[in-house]
Amino acid sequence: MGDCPILVWMLSLNREYTKDEYDQCFRCVDECLPHVKKQYKPKDPNSLRLLLTNMLPLLMMRHRRIPRAKWKDCVTSTGKHWIEQSPEDMPPEKFLVSMIGYYLAYENSICGMAMTQGLQRKVVNIGLGIKQRIAPPAGTAQVFLDSQMHKLTQLEVEHIKGDGTDETILRRMSIILALKESYTRAIGQPIGFDYGRIEFNVPGRTVCTDNLPLQGWEFRIFEARLGVARGEHLVVEDYQCAVAFFRGSQESTFVWYKNTKELESWVQFINIDQMIKVIPKLSA
Repeated sequence: MGDCPILVWMLSLNREYTKDEYDQCFRCVDECLPHVKKQYKPKDPNSLRLLLTNMLPLLMMRHRRIPRAKWKDCVTSTGKHWIEQSPEDMPPEKFLVSMIGYYLAYENSICGMAMTQGLQRKVVNIGLGIKQRIAPPAGTAQVFLDSQMHKLTQLEVEHIKGDGTDETILRRMSIILALKESYTRAIGQPIGFDYGRIEFNVPGRTVCTDNLPLQGWEFRIFEARLGVARGEHLVVEDYQCAVAFFRGSQESTFVWYKNTKELESWVQFINIDQMIKVIPKLSA
């Protein structure tokens, strides 16, 4: 799989939740992840999103058959998390490259985690951006674009407009915003960072910050489509996703994944039912 393979977990909130399910998640996080700041708000969907998203590393380590007592969650001064496994029964050289860097993000009905394994100083440089594509009322995509102008450069706006259709504007804007989100999160920038300082030339496959070429980054771009139960109706939701990781190569690369088949090797999709079912095993 090469140096620092990237894996992504995506959890869909594809239905309403119950108070009992919320309580199970809250107890799990309370017991296994004491570092997570949370408040007990069972009626707040955002509270559940926070809990489920933070449970993804637990699920990932469970899949790797590593008991909770055998690893600890660590964090850098800029808020970037990594998992350090117990060095017991592990040669020193293997321990050094056993660090797992991860980034968590959620947006409406989807919770995500991007992770990689290797040297600590490398694996923390990972970020995940998720933007839901919500179709605005017909003919109003330009108004929506105008509201996001402060996050975009003139070149990006020109590329986003394309043929001028609402669908094109929405899709291209979502891609650029997801890319910017993934990069700023990878470098540990706080909320409020000026997105206008970053310029993604998507057709040219280049990126600049403060007008200087950004080198050494790998960007992976993909889509997630969910079927979500809202009352008696099934609603289709589309999300634009991007992963950013610093590999230190001479150039930055953009890798596009256009269908589920291409994603199977590195993106795992699960739903709320699967997470709730495995909760009793996560603390083991």
